[in-house]
Amino acid sequence: MSESSRFDGLRRRVQQDPSSIAFAQLAEEYRRARQLQEAVDVCRAGLAVHPGYLSARVTLGRALLDLHELDAGQEELERVLKIAPENLAAIRGLAEIHHRRGSLAEALAQYRAALALARNDPDLEQTVADLAAQVEPVDPVPEEPTYEPAIAVEPVPVRAVRIVAALELWLQAIHASRVERHA
Repeated sequence: MSESSRFDGLRRRVQQDPSSIAFAQLAEEYRRARQLQEAVDVCRAGLAVHPGYLSARVTLGRALLDLHELDAGQEELERVLKIAPENLAAIRGLAEIHHRRGSLAEALAQYRAALALARNDPDLEQTVADLAAQVEPVDPVPEEPTYEPAIAVEPVPVRAVRIVAALELWLQAIHASRVERHA
């Protein structure tokens, strides 16, 4: 089915039955086709009849975001999240709004919430990693101070290390037998 015929079919359904929930699908198709104002208009008309239709509110919020109407988009997406706090599309949209505003800590928190829901999303993982590097820069590990001994110390030969280890075992055995005798 061509894009044009899909739009036509959805438009006819909505025109024939203005109370049809097909408005949400039509609005999403408009949004995907970058006909953003049409998406907003269709959403608002449909939401006047179906105010609780959350996916249409997400579409409206995302279309408003794409139109750079960040306050209105944020309002719609937050409205969705009050009812459905795990709505991934709303969380991502809200994260993008914060990101565009330069509120990187808030954006990072939202992107992390989205990643918790979509654990294997490589784009989200990369976005979280990039933002975390900006928001939470890693302090370089301080180098350990180096000390120069006052007297030159020669390396201990391996044989000497083995002898000391054997003597320590012998002393532990003596101590254990004394404890045993006095118990």
